[in-house]
Amino acid sequence: MLHISIMKALTIAMVLGLSVAGCAGQEMTAEGPDAEEVQEGREAIAEMKQKDPGIQKFVDSAYGYAIFPSVGKGGLIVGATSGDGWVFEKGHLVGKTELTKVSVGAQAGGESFSQVIFFKDAGSMDKFKKGNLELGADVNAVAIKQGASATTGYEKGMAIFVMTKGGAMAEASVGGQTFDYEPIK
Repeated sequence: MLHISIMKALTIAMVLGLSVAGCAGQEMTAEGPDAEEVQEGREAIAEMKQKDPGIQKFVDSAYGYAIFPSVGKGGLIVGATSGDGWVFEKGHLVGKTELTKVSVGAQAGGESFSQVIFFKDAGSMDKFKKGNLELGADVNAVAIKQGASATTGYEKGMAIFVMTKGGAMAEASVGGQTFDYEPIK
């Protein structure tokens, strides 16, 4: 009986994970940007600044940033996170990015959120663009709320912020996230 329950839970988790990955966005291509998708990224940054005006200091001082306007996350023991985003360097759109994460452990539910990674300097941005970035378990993201950015600084050349859009998830880490990057042609 217990074996059947575990198998059923794993099956449900895999279906949820595939659903999240399938709904998160289209396949990433290095073709020119879709104006509507890029606008979603700009709107996500604007909404973050509205909730915490201190985010503006990161927008102004960062060498660059990756914005993920809509990241989907779901799981039941086995979870999946996926989202497409845009990469800006010195204020200019330079590429597309894709965030993925698969996890196993105590988790249940689903949620949607926006995420931004600010890069302090060219070195941290280059590491991201070369595909050498996987967020470790020790990397923290700051939840966007009034004044949260005031006590936040760069850690390992990055400052990461998340803004919940909806849902409820009994797990909230960014550790284990991996990223693909493609420059825009």
